[in-house]
Amino acid sequence: MSKYVLTQWEPEAPSFWASSGKSTANRNLWISIPALLLAFAVWMVWSVVVVNLPSIGFQYSTNQLFWLAALPGLSGATLRIFYSFMVPIFGGRKWTTISTASLLIPAIGIGFAVQDPNTSYPTMLLLALLCGFGGGNFASSMANISFFFPKAQKGYALGMNAGLGNLGVSAVQFVVPIVITFAAFGALGGAPQSMTKAGQVQQIWLQNAGFIWVPFIAITTLAAWFGMNDIASAKASFSEQAVIFKRKHNWLMCWLYVGTFGSFIGYSAGFPLLTKTQFPDVNPLQYAFLGPLVGALARVAGGWISDKLGGAIVTFWTFIVMIIAVFGVLNFLPHNGVAGNFTGFFWMFMLLFAGTGVGNASTFRMIPVIFLTERQRAAAGKGAQAQHQAIADANKEGAAVLGFTSAVAAYGAFFIPKSYGTSIAMTGSPNAALYCFIGFYVTCVVITWWFYSRKGAEMPC
Repeated sequence: MSKYVLTQWEPEAPSFWASSGKSTANRNLWISIPALLLAFAVWMVWSVVVVNLPSIGFQYSTNQLFWLAALPGLSGATLRIFYSFMVPIFGGRKWTTISTASLLIPAIGIGFAVQDPNTSYPTMLLLALLCGFGGGNFASSMANISFFFPKAQKGYALGMNAGLGNLGVSAVQFVVPIVITFAAFGALGGAPQSMTKAGQVQQIWLQNAGFIWVPFIAITTLAAWFGMNDIASAKASFSEQAVIFKRKHNWLMCWLYVGTFGSFIGYSAGFPLLTKTQFPDVNPLQYAFLGPLVGALARVAGGWISDKLGGAIVTFWTFIVMIIAVFGVLNFLPHNGVAGNFTGFFWMFMLLFAGTGVGNASTFRMIPVIFLTERQRAAAGKGAQAQHQAIADANKEGAAVLGFTSAVAAYGAFFIPKSYGTSIAMTGSPNAALYCFIGFYVTCVVITWWFYSRKGAEMPC
């Protein structure tokens, strides 16, 4: 047995947790976080790149640019479906190493492609799809970390992993506009591109949007290989994990997580280009990183709050706040010939991002509790061995559901930017898309209240 494989892992046993479990779990968490941050950065890099392509000679329509911003969401969400089940099959250490190393492919590819305005649009579409490797990583990362921590600390651990990992979205939207302004890699990085801004010709190195992540990806890959662990008891085949597809609460939580994480990642992908189309005089890259930053930090706080108050009640009120925020966005957009108010638009989006962050944490706090409660109810009165097996089964099912719900929700990274593009193309404004989002959030409020948060709910959590 390899020294990296943990043959005994009992985080619910206080003595084990205090003696060695806590330190081991935290080591794996603190390697997982930067790996996930880089995954999000690569996944969302097109949200920044597309804003710069027209200015350096790429002749793409607005709809084509929205496609490039949206496609990483489509491929990332699809990959998450498969990544959801990889950790129990391969082991957390091995899969984190493989999935992190895969980020090198799109990062290097983008660096070369953007240097030539004659690069074909299909090539750009392929690179956008390959950035989905970053999106897929979230499902396996969250499933892996869920195995390491006891029930009482899952909200904290998953909130830290996801919240600080989500900072990759903010990081890419903050770092890329800076690193493309100078030759970060000297002659090795390639020649600059010329762009005209306010009548002045400027040089940028858009290839740095991809290249800047390469050394960090390489270092983190090595850290995962030499510093993380596989848990022997977490091993499970796909067929063993596939039982989740028969669980009603898997599908209900998928719906709710589309409303929280799907919104977070979709708004992150579409916010810069939406700002540019609705407020042409505003430089969206000065502000775009703030939304994902607020959402990511709110997720960390949301994990702690949900451990204290319960995930369901926090989720319920989060959706109420998000509905109010979208109405606010609609109010401040340009409409009926009246110029919009960017300040109001911006702050309503910040409130919306904060709501998605808290909701991301609260829904993920709900999932392990729901499945542990369900399995323990089924094992009630059948003896200690049945209860012990119930906990093991619940951990495997909960991890698979965490991954699978994140896969379904990640389609928000495709549908939200694409909804903006379609709504603008058909009606001249994004309003129709935003009203659809409000309708969806209303269904989330009803589901959360009926099944989880009301007095006498079927599965209070």
